[in-house]
Amino acid sequence: MVICMTELEQYYNKFNEEKRLDSRHGQVEFITSMKYIHEVLDSISQVSSADTTPIIAPQDIKILDIGAGTGRYSVALANEGYDVTAVELVKYNLGILKKKNSTVKAMQGNALNLKKLADNTFDVTLLFGPMYHLFGFEDKKKALSEAKRVTKPNGIILIAYCMNEYSVLTYGFKEGHILECIEQGRFNDTFRTQSEPKHLYDYMRLEDINALNEATGLKRIKIISPDGPANYMRPVLNRLSQEEFDAFLQYHMATCERMDLIGAGAHTLDIVKK
Repeated sequence: MVICMTELEQYYNKFNEEKRLDSRHGQVEFITSMKYIHEVLDSISQVSSADTTPIIAPQDIKILDIGAGTGRYSVALANEGYDVTAVELVKYNLGILKKKNSTVKAMQGNALNLKKLADNTFDVTLLFGPMYHLFGFEDKKKALSEAKRVTKPNGIILIAYCMNEYSVLTYGFKEGHILECIEQGRFNDTFRTQSEPKHLYDYMRLEDINALNEATGLKRIKIISPDGPANYMRPVLNRLSQEEFDAFLQYHMATCERMDLIGAGAHTLDIVKK
């Protein structure tokens, strides 16, 4: 079941996504995600190594940003010359996006039903926010299926998830709610989070993501952790000098594809092909 729009609006009226991505830990996530988005875009524009094959121009590559929030990714990509369409559920976020006066074609819509968008339209589809707020396998599958429907054959979809172990370790142990959560049934006996719509966020493990890809017939290109240990280290990152922070970014870029680390981060970015 998807949480109602009113609850989501109330949450995002207080939660500033712009400010989050400006923080040190938010910068790690944004910089890393943009790096991999550009990898995908470069693979599309360089369709052949033959000298006679023209390079596809940015304006000829269509990008869809589902759950675009305030447009941090969609506006940045539009400013690079890409043809970007953004869909956002929350009117408050959509208003901020539109005030940026970019070339992004922004509209209100629901990830579960992209009825305004035609089949096989986009070269690259971003599904970053919706999977955080959808509850249950079937709704997540429906959103991923809709993203697949509007993406061109052989197109690429990038999907972001919130990860289970980060929730247990931070909210459960670090913030002192572990006994309360166990008593309330928020964690099962294997410490899998048992979320409900009133909790706003749902959390995944790698096996859950794999099951969604199998159910929707999507083939993984790679999976990464866009923030790695950054969210666990917020105070530490804030104390670093710029030179030290740059070194942390280098470390993170060198390790963000390691499968032994991916599931422990706050977020995971799955890159799949239709």
